[in-house]
Amino acid sequence: MKNYIKVREVSLRDGLQLVRSFVPTNIKREWYKQIIETGFSEVEITSMVPKTTLTQFNDSIEMIKYSNSFSKQLGCVLVPNLKGAQLAFEAKAKKINFVLSASQEHNLANVKMTTSQSLEVLKEIMTLKNSDGLTKDIKVIGSISTSFGCSISGETPETKVLNLIGKMLEIGVDEISVADTVGYAHPKQVSSLMKKIRQNYKLSQIISHFHDTRGFGLANVVAALDEGVVKFDASIRGLGGCPYAPGASGNIATEDCINLLESMGYKTFINKENLQTLCQSIPNWLPNEHLHGKFLSSITTNEQSNKT
Repeated sequence: MKNYIKVREVSLRDGLQLVRSFVPTNIKREWYKQIIETGFSEVEITSMVPKTTLTQFNDSIEMIKYSNSFSKQLGCVLVPNLKGAQLAFEAKAKKINFVLSASQEHNLANVKMTTSQSLEVLKEIMTLKNSDGLTKDIKVIGSISTSFGCSISGETPETKVLNLIGKMLEIGVDEISVADTVGYAHPKQVSSLMKKIRQNYKLSQIISHFHDTRGFGLANVVAALDEGVVKFDASIRGLGGCPYAPGASGNIATEDCINLLESMGYKTFINKENLQTLCQSIPNWLPNEHLHGKFLSSITTNEQSNKT
């Protein structure tokens, strides 16, 4: 569809990674329900990680089953290794997101493997998926963390990211997520990398994932848009961050990203009234978390202006 930009909501997965207290499953279900009612068609709902690693996702199987009750929505599950993929397949996840890092040091910290070892695991996952008629239609995202820099190892060369994209597409993933895990990217850097990606690969297979650590998140969205990217990750109220990347803060706020895109004339098919309700629900569910985003304050300002 012309001018359509797809926003993937990742708050239930990326957004909850740094929330230390376990969010009850019934709240997560209501959270997911409100996300769907707002109009999001693809949602990252959980991570298949060991229960001792991130206890926040101890209810991952329950969340997959619940998301599957919404037939037209695509629930996506992050998997860091073969065991995680096996569990996701057994739970009948509709889509998985396999994550590795362009930074060797971050990959070792995050998934306890070298980047090369992660690529070998991805091959095993794809072989497993394609060997079973019940799982062969599951879509797979290959996510490249620290694509624009790493708080552990520093700069990430563009050639490394381009090489990883080529290898992951050759292995057979359906899409690539180019992730600014620690919020180091700036618009000129985003434009440069996306231009090179466009010259070598299909942009329809690319998802941009930006964090707002330095306040450049939405500017980076515009830079990626200008290069033809049409799919973005975002997290409601700017929740999220990587627990294995020192200094990483939240994602771009979904509500601000939607507001930006709609203001620029793009279509997102998101219900803004329901989006406002979802934004207002988060403080009740996460009373101790620091929340971000300008969307609610801009609505309040407009309402006050109209009254005067």
